[in-house]
Amino acid sequence: MQIRQLEAFTFPVPFKRVFKHASASRRNAENLIVAAHSAEGTTGYGEGCPRLYVTGETVHGCAAFVRRHAESFCADVGSVDDLWAWADAHRGIIDLNPAAFCAMEIAALDLLGKAHGRNLEQLLGVASGPPDVAYSAVLGDMPLPLYRWQLRGYWARGFTDYKVKLSGSLRRDRAKLAPFASRGSGSTSVRLDANNLWESPEQCAEHLDALGDVAFAIEEPLQAGDIEGCVRIARDCEVRIIADESLRTSQQLQTLTEPQRWIANVRVSKMGGVLRSLEVVAAVARAGIDVIVGCQVGETSLLTRAALAVIASAPGAVIAAEGAFGTHLLSRDLTDPTIMFGYGGVLRGRDVPDRSNGGLGLRLGPENLLEPAAGP
Repeated sequence: MQIRQLEAFTFPVPFKRVFKHASASRRNAENLIVAAHSAEGTTGYGEGCPRLYVTGETVHGCAAFVRRHAESFCADVGSVDDLWAWADAHRGIIDLNPAAFCAMEIAALDLLGKAHGRNLEQLLGVASGPPDVAYSAVLGDMPLPLYRWQLRGYWARGFTDYKVKLSGSLRRDRAKLAPFASRGSGSTSVRLDANNLWESPEQCAEHLDALGDVAFAIEEPLQAGDIEGCVRIARDCEVRIIADESLRTSQQLQTLTEPQRWIANVRVSKMGGVLRSLEVVAAVARAGIDVIVGCQVGETSLLTRAALAVIASAPGAVIAAEGAFGTHLLSRDLTDPTIMFGYGGVLRGRDVPDRSNGGLGLRLGPENLLEPAAGP
């Protein structure tokens, strides 16, 4: 199969509510959608979510990346092996443009799967996927009345796994965690996300000590890449550290000393696609590091579906999953139907559309006219 053309689009759909954390606040999706067309008239679709504070990317910069490399990509990629080879040969530029390549790669995988009648897992040689996936409830840094209202909604929907975005204000963060302490631990699991709030381990440790023993892990407490400081926090506060912005490539795994203290947050867009995510998940599993398969806020069902293959690749190592918000967050999804969690945050395997068909098994809704992505 030959890829004839790549096209880049945006999907700036509004959220149903503002999502805020320490690094950003957003009201709309900021996604790059790539369409890969074959000479036979088949089209595959892929998605990347550029974030300036995560990978230094923008939607317009990603669109420019796609246009710059489209000719080489189309000429060289005609199989999954070709895709691995292209990604390996261009590892350096993908490290700097992971979301852009992610959209190209997923579009190619979708197209290849459709051409050969194989779904994503079959195409990649991983298990057909767990029958069900339980997703975490994610609570942003919002005004406390809204936070409590959303938390009650998650409780009513049966969620047991929670990720709470910290504000840095001790008063606010205590108030956000107090409901979990009053309910008791039970079967509820709580982890924190600091989004690189603090400059020093001492600042973080003081804050965590004042919050009490509610959460088992904290994500990115210090500036990205401060591995030594994070290990100090893990030792002093008896908490595990979730590496997100500090883990964007497989090479960075070598810096994670004392593996038992770490959890890797593998987000498909941040890692540069499904293939590179599989590479990292396999490596952390060998190192004895647990995995969270995360997401970028505002992902559509294209990335949700791609992440299911990553989750399926290492079921014993994946301790939590984020995403599958669909129209719980988006005012409308890109695909018809949408892939999103139900009661308890559980996505039933039987609810994943066309898992047995080719590619991602998704189609774009007829109302979703994409906007061409401009770029320099």
